[in-house]
Amino acid sequence: MKTLFDPDHALTRGLAAIRLKYQVPADFPPAVLAAAEQAAARTPVEHADRTALPFVTLDPATSTDLDQAFHIERAGGDILLYYAIADVAWFVEDGGLLDQEAWARGTTLYLPDGKAGLYPRSLSEGAASLLPAGPRPAVIFTVRVAPDGAVRLEAAERALIQSRAKLAYDRVQPADLPEPFADLARRIQAAEARRGAVRVDPPEQQVVHVPDDGYALAFRPRLASEDDNAALSLACNLAVADALLAHQTGLFRVMPAPSPGAVQRLRHTARAFRLDWPHSMPLKEFERSLSANNPVEAAFMLAIRRAGQGASYAPFTPDETPWHAAMAATYAHATAPLRRLADRYVVRAALAIANGQPVPPVVAEAFAKLPPVMARADQLAGRIDRSVIDLAEAVMLHGREGEAFPAIVTDATEGGIRVQLRELPIVANLKTRGPSPGDKLQLTLTTADTARGTIAFAPA
Repeated sequence: MKTLFDPDHALTRGLAAIRLKYQVPADFPPAVLAAAEQAAARTPVEHADRTALPFVTLDPATSTDLDQAFHIERAGGDILLYYAIADVAWFVEDGGLLDQEAWARGTTLYLPDGKAGLYPRSLSEGAASLLPAGPRPAVIFTVRVAPDGAVRLEAAERALIQSRAKLAYDRVQPADLPEPFADLARRIQAAEARRGAVRVDPPEQQVVHVPDDGYALAFRPRLASEDDNAALSLACNLAVADALLAHQTGLFRVMPAPSPGAVQRLRHTARAFRLDWPHSMPLKEFERSLSANNPVEAAFMLAIRRAGQGASYAPFTPDETPWHAAMAATYAHATAPLRRLADRYVVRAALAIANGQPVPPVVAEAFAKLPPVMARADQLAGRIDRSVIDLAEAVMLHGREGEAFPAIVTDATEGGIRVQLRELPIVANLKTRGPSPGDKLQLTLTTADTARGTIAFAPA
């Protein structure tokens, strides 16, 4: 998640410290850069010519590492989604320098002032990215979407595609998109609701300058085009996951439901935000009522994301059904191979299965090795995200030391208590005993250190 946007560079020094602390790589070793340049010059020879299909991409306006392009057609009452995924495996040789570096990194790391890519830019933002600059090698997944939103992987092939347009979330118009685009998204979203799925997609947080009053944390409104585009990726990932499971192989994204204790903590947080969550209403039902474009509800969506045990990766295991509680389905990651190492192998497995071929041994072996690698990468990304948010909170509160803030206790911790501020989307830990979950407190801000990205409170 790109947690923050910092156009005024209020976080520059603190971000440099975060990069140093977590050893975020500034670039690639020269040998890896050279290998990427050599790979980028590789001519596709195993790809069908599908350049006549009018593919387009839809992403943030500034994105240049484009994993996905799409074309959509109607087929009677069904909809056919032709989802082209960057064919990263065409460029990356198993065991080569690019492959070794990708296994060391695991994922692209995002910070407000830039990113540390999984692959060098000559690939991720050049030859492998599905930009409209010229034909690009891709794996096209053909996904059939029924009127009720059920999905099925019908075909997969390596192909050359030509994107017709690089569309942006904040500027796209309905006329720019294939006619069935909105209908497909509605079908997928309706199927989610029937399954009881709840995807928590809070908007990005931003640090904004407030004239004469320092900085504040705000939320960038989430656009309908983002949600509709996410439905395409979801459809493909669900269809791929079902195909992998049916052939008893694969790597799946799994996540348990929030524990009862986590739900209780969220109820205290909802009270802090003055949200009306009826006691008899389950968390899933309450989540579906939240709007990412309401700042208070968006902050609570972030709290929900933090409260869960998090998703992880699991290879196929006989007699076990991999399950993702938020999706309420078996789910896999296949649509972002430029940014996630695991997706490259899932794409290769699905391509083989769809064409009646055995999964390559190197792919099957990778499924067993990838979970700890991806867990380490996800944990690092999570720590960086948390540090960036801490830094933003310190920037926002700097100069307000001594002020009182109303809060509510959400949890008792080993060293004290955890509290949620009632007026701001900020969680803090206090080394104090006595207050219980649900208690209201007045806190005094004692520290807002922008150099270290830390804040501290004391009971007023």
